[in-house]
Amino acid sequence: MTPRLGMALVGLGAATQPHLRSLQDLSERIDLRYAVTRHPHPDRVRPYTGPVRLVSELDVVLSDPQVQAVIVATPPSTHLDICQRCFAADKHVLLEKPLELNLERSQQLVALARQSGLHLGVVLQHRFREASLVLQDVLDTGRLGEIQAASVRVPWWRSQAYYNELGRGTLARDGGGVLLTQAIHTLNLFQALVGVKSVTASVVRQTRLHQMETEDHVSALLVLGNGAPGDLMATTAMVPGFPETIEIIGTLGSARLTGADLQVNFLQGESLTVRSEEGTGSGANMMDFSHEPHRDLITDFINAIAHKRAPRVTGEDALKTHMLIDELLRKGQMASD
Repeated sequence: MTPRLGMALVGLGAATQPHLRSLQDLSERIDLRYAVTRHPHPDRVRPYTGPVRLVSELDVVLSDPQVQAVIVATPPSTHLDICQRCFAADKHVLLEKPLELNLERSQQLVALARQSGLHLGVVLQHRFREASLVLQDVLDTGRLGEIQAASVRVPWWRSQAYYNELGRGTLARDGGGVLLTQAIHTLNLFQALVGVKSVTASVVRQTRLHQMETEDHVSALLVLGNGAPGDLMATTAMVPGFPETIEIIGTLGSARLTGADLQVNFLQGESLTVRSEEGTGSGANMMDFSHEPHRDLITDFINAIAHKRAPRVTGEDALKTHMLIDELLRKGQMASD
C-alpha cells in the first residue's frame, strides 16, 4: 500500500473550508500533519476530523521531514515568501490563487519553483468541474469544429461589507479587484478552452456600487488563440450575482457553459448536456459551491507528485492568466461611473 502523503495547510481563513472537506475525503491518501494559523484553536480545522497539530510558526512544518507538500492559503502578499521557504525546505506547494500581488512577483515565484525542481500546483478548481472537462474534450476532439468566436462573462456580486473587511479590494492585500480575485478562475478556464492571443481594447471601471481601491467592472475585446474574435465582461456589481458563462461558436456547433452546467448543440441536430446542483459563489455567500472540484484538484496534485508528472494546473499555466489580467488592466482606462 502506498504511504500517505504528509501535508500541511498554511492559513485557516474561509477559503480553506473546501480544502478541509477535500482533505477529509482524501484521508486514506493524505496525512494532514499540521495547520499553521495565528490563532491555533481546534474549531478552525473543522470539518477535518483527523489528528492535526495546530501551530503558529511555519518553521515547525518546514523542519518536519514527514511533510512532503504544503497547501498555501494565505493572502496573496505572503505567497512569494512562503513558497520560497517551502521550496528551500524541499516541500512541494499547492498554492491558492492568485500567484502573487502583481505580475513581477508572480514571475519570481514561478521561476523559484522551476529552479527547485519541485511541484507547484495552483488552486484554479473550475478546470476540474465535470462540465469543464466535458467541454474541453469536445474541443480537443474537434467535435465543435473550428472556433469562430467566444465570449466570457462573470456577472458576480459582492456587497460593500465584503470590501470593508480585511483590506479586500486593495493593492496591498489582494493585488487587484474583480479580475485577480474573482474572475481569475473563469479566465483561466477560458484560456485553457480557447486561448487568448491578445487584448484589442479594455475598459476598467469603479462603479458607484462600491468604495474600493481597485476595479469592480471590466469589459474587453479579445483575439483568441486561433485569431477569432472574443469578448469579456467581469464585475462584482451585478446584484444578486449570477453564474459565470462561457459561450463558444464553432463551425460544427456551439457550446454554453453556465457555472457548472453545459449545453452543446451540434449542427447535425445532436446535443450534449451536463447538469449540476452545485452553486458558484457568485452572490453574497461566496462559499456557496461544492468542494468536489477542490478534491479532484488536490487528487491530481498528489498523483502528479507520485508519478513525477506536472499537475493539471501548473504555475506556468496560472502565470498566463496573470499576464492576461495585466494586459487587460494596462490597456484599460480606470474611471468612476
